[in-house]
Amino acid sequence: MKFVVRKSTARFTPALWTMIATMLFVASAQPSASGLDFPMTTRLTMPQSSNLVAKIGSMNQIDLSEGASLYTQLRNTQNLFAAQVALVASVSRQVEMARTPFGAKQVAKQIMKAEYNWGDTQFTCLNRLWTKESHWNYKAHNYRSGAHGIPQALPAKKMEVVSSDWRTNPVTQLRWGFRYIEDRYKTPCSAWSKFKRSRYY
Repeated sequence: MKFVVRKSTARFTPALWTMIATMLFVASAQPSASGLDFPMTTRLTMPQSSNLVAKIGSMNQIDLSEGASLYTQLRNTQNLFAAQVALVASVSRQVEMARTPFGAKQVAKQIMKAEYNWGDTQFTCLNRLWTKESHWNYKAHNYRSGAHGIPQALPAKKMEVVSSDWRTNPVTQLRWGFRYIEDRYKTPCSAWSKFKRSRYY
């Protein structure tokens, strides 16, 4: 059996499409009044969004017309979900990019620009510091001391304050490193000065 859906100006949410699909499935399982199967093509005309009312049970109705409160809530939920998906995709791209030293430097610059008041001079100091510490390698591990990752956190479990994925996520390591530097030294250049004096920071 084939359904042809005539295009309408209505905008439908995933919940509404699920309800329509369920109704079509139930209807398709029933024989026609004469006991014969449905014809090969059935036309289904979708109502305009201004007249859209969904019946729940025999008594209750939900107004899904555009501008109704539930319609607005469904639209807002859909928009929020789309924003969350976009955020997850963006974070995932950042993580993949930071798996190489070059990419980790680019992500570090992005985070510094968006979340810290550190300019190019501070990035130069940070680059020198973390090049000495780990060569920007998120897998770098000092077996003697236990320091780990791009910022060489010691002990490495300190990075759990940002996230438990610190072993495999270079962005978690970068974020922990920025927090550590800001809390202890205020700026990457101060941390770099400490490193030059003591060989650690």
